[in-house]
Amino acid sequence: MKKIQFSFLLLSILVLCLFFASPTLADTSYVVQPDDTLYRIAVQHGVTMQAIAEANGIWNYDHIEAGQVLIIPGANAAPSSNGTATTYLVQRGDTLFRIATHFGLHTSTLAQANGITNPNHIYAGQTLTIPASDGQATSNLPASAPQPAPSNGARWIDVNLSAQVLTAYEGNVPVMTTAVSTGTYLYPTVTGQFSIYLRHPHQTMNGYLLGYDYYLPDVPYVQYFYRGFALHGTYWHNNFGTPMSHGCVNLPTDKAQWLYNWSDYGTLVNIHY
Repeated sequence: MKKIQFSFLLLSILVLCLFFASPTLADTSYVVQPDDTLYRIAVQHGVTMQAIAEANGIWNYDHIEAGQVLIIPGANAAPSSNGTATTYLVQRGDTLFRIATHFGLHTSTLAQANGITNPNHIYAGQTLTIPASDGQATSNLPASAPQPAPSNGARWIDVNLSAQVLTAYEGNVPVMTTAVSTGTYLYPTVTGQFSIYLRHPHQTMNGYLLGYDYYLPDVPYVQYFYRGFALHGTYWHNNFGTPMSHGCVNLPTDKAQWLYNWSDYGTLVNIHY
């Protein structure tokens, strides 16, 4: 009997110590809006899709509904604006892009502060130094799209990553809009202004050559705008409006065909959140 009482006393002390010694991160709630995706909500709140899914018992990332109330688990607090640096412990599923976005930094700024030469090589449990903002850095997630200021009805392409929508413009006039699937939080699509520099009516994409697990023969209407990032048709899924890719912009095949015939080498591609 005394052993049971003693064990209970030790357990109580341990619980109290954990309660008072461990800082807690407050959870918040969020009401899902029409056209929301779990990816967009996660980016907005600076947490991973996995964290939100686990907090809400979601097993299918594509199944959330407008009006649904989600628990947003507490995230690591951003550094204060007192001019000092802080640290962040990398979590499973994190990317340098997502961490930089959460703290309002450029990915390059965060990489430089930690001596990281390859932004794809971070690991769970790694401690990163989060530099204090010097007022010069701009978030990876601009509040509004930069305007390319086309003239004389020039053709250009706008990709809104938050809305998962591509719009083709002639000057300021939209001539085609379609839902797309861009990169997931593990493989984010680049942001900025680019130009189409390589085009193929169809191309086999072998991700295994780059360490990815896909092999896609005869991908239709491929237009590269930055390194290995391309606009192209998609026959292997129909889940447009949700991030699905390794960074490319997936379009419905009929829309990709229209875009391929409409655009040309040098066409501006404007990508933003």
